Amino acid sequence: MAYFYRVSLPQTTHPVKLNVHIQGHGFPILCLHGHPGSGRSLSVFTNHLSQRFRTIAPDLRGYGSSRTQQNFTMNDHLLDLEALIDSLKIQRCLFLGWSLGGILAMELALKLPDRVSGLILVATAARPRGNHPPISWQDNVYTGVASILNWLQPSWQWNIETFGKRSLYRYLIQQHSPTAYRYLATDAIAAYLQTSAAAQRALNTALRSGYNRLADLHKITCPSLMLAGASDRHITAESSHETARYLKNCQWQCYANTAHLFPWEIPQMVLRDIDAWIAQYPEVVEEE
Repeated sequence: MAYFYRVSLPQTTHPVKLNVHIQGHGFPILCLHGHPGSGRSLSVFTNHLSQRFRTIAPDLRGYGSSRTQQNFTMNDHLLDLEALIDSLKIQRCLFLGWSLGGILAMELALKLPDRVSGLILVATAARPRGNHPPISWQDNVYTGVASILNWLQPSWQWNIETFGKRSLYRYLIQQHSPTAYRYLATDAIAAYLQTSAAAQRALNTALRSGYNRLADLHKITCPSLMLAGASDRHITAESSHETARYLKNCQWQCYANTAHLFPWEIPQMVLRDIDAWIAQYPEVVEEE
């Protein structure tokens, strides 16, 4: 398989034990967060899906409570995740990945084709491209103030209007609703603060490598669902759509007036579409 990148930094060659958030019972769904993130930042999915299934949401290496100070590569995530599903004695599961988590889900599907029943890919791409504008010092100031005030008083409309809409949140969301800011307060702030420098270095190096797995996607034959935000600046809807076209059995859905964090903008719509896709492809949640 193609590596995310090769570097001369000190690297680990063995999996590490991940902190894992497990909810519910039934067919397993491995839920993979993005950057910055943690297993808990996937609550918009796990709280809903765990009513019918067993959701497994690990903190990836260097994130959340899976702390490390050692340098590592993106491929180390794959070692950790394979060891995790082995330890849980999971033979086959549905993979759900958001952003970086979606890239890891596709990589796992390529590495372990017999163990993936389906893919739910959220704001991600096999050849990710962004169009984020330059970030100014004012952007950082407004984002810091908006985040602190939103953490102290989630969904405070004055804060949303005064600081939120002028902050970097304007590129992460399009709908500055109380619901979106509630998720930012409960699921985003802690995940951001717990993301390690090692995780940031690993991602930065991967981005500089020009990651591209489009040529290998034909090997993924399980049903897939690709969801994208039309105004996503971090991983554009166009790059997500490109990935969907390369996957053999992929259903595509793009949401207007949303951005990279669209599951927090329109959670009910996203969950409805996931439920409908599972109903259309019941084999993705059935034991063989």
